[in-house]
Amino acid sequence: MRVLCVEAGPNFSVADVHRGWSKALTAAGCDVLNANFAARLEWYERATKGLGGTTEEGVHLTNESLRAVCYDLWPDVVVITSGFYVSNYTLDVLSSRHKVVLLHTESPYEDDRQIARAEHATLNVVNDPTNIDRFPQGTIYLPHCYDPDIHHPGPSDEKSDFCLVGTGYPSRVKFLEAVDWNGADVLLAGNWQCLRDTDSPLKSYVGHELDECYPNELTADLYRGTKASANLYRREAERPELEAGWAMGPREVELAACGTFYLTEERGENREVLPMIPTFSGPEDFSEKLRWWLTHEQEREEVARQAMSAVAGRTFLDNARKLLQQIT
Repeated sequence: MRVLCVEAGPNFSVADVHRGWSKALTAAGCDVLNANFAARLEWYERATKGLGGTTEEGVHLTNESLRAVCYDLWPDVVVITSGFYVSNYTLDVLSSRHKVVLLHTESPYEDDRQIARAEHATLNVVNDPTNIDRFPQGTIYLPHCYDPDIHHPGPSDEKSDFCLVGTGYPSRVKFLEAVDWNGADVLLAGNWQCLRDTDSPLKSYVGHELDECYPNELTADLYRGTKASANLYRREAERPELEAGWAMGPREVELAACGTFYLTEERGENREVLPMIPTFSGPEDFSEKLRWWLTHEQEREEVARQAMSAVAGRTFLDNARKLLQQIT
């Protein structure tokens, strides 16, 4: 089976999802080709702006180039990660010629937008089933997963007491600013550009330039070298009714796979799959619990061991095999 995997566009966490799926579909026996949508989007945007054009014109030209790639390569299946910049017209054209799979990566927070896009695909895959009944019939839920070649236990030179990797959403910034770190060696990484023009005390904890986005392939080394981490769910959504999800997030699955101890906010799926992970209810509760766990190494290691075992089957390859069962 020839599969064309289309990049999301942004080069941060969703790019890791694209790479994970491409690698897994190859391992599952598919002839996988890559559509470098991110590079095309950047090139066309720069070209059109240089000629006095607009971002929208650059996106339009990028979509034209994607349709041309599909026509030239003629894959059996087109797997699109996120589809942020893929137009409905492009989806309709591709769906008339190929099976089109949309991997929706922003559930439930952007489900209104994703549901509108979903009508133009052959098969939809959501990363949180909270609103799955609003998606087209046949939509499936596949959980967040990890790449065992990247996310695994082992030694690390990147030592810290506490490390959190993620995007600096306003809700996370507010939470972390309220934590009593009590002299702990704290390391933040990921996408923290939001702090650039602020006087937030968190700026001193970011372990890289604020204009950079820390790469996922290096994130696992930070996890392996820290004593503790945390899972903070995103609160930012298209509307308040879409804030609350059920599924675990990608970071907590990766943390567990790396054998890293962490604390988490409570959510339905993580209580089912990872009941051993301690929860917290707010910054003060988190501060107290973090201090306790940092001084109890054996207890941390036992929780981490149990969590790693619990997510052992949640790999990209496992998800790829389940997807192929749906489209073959």
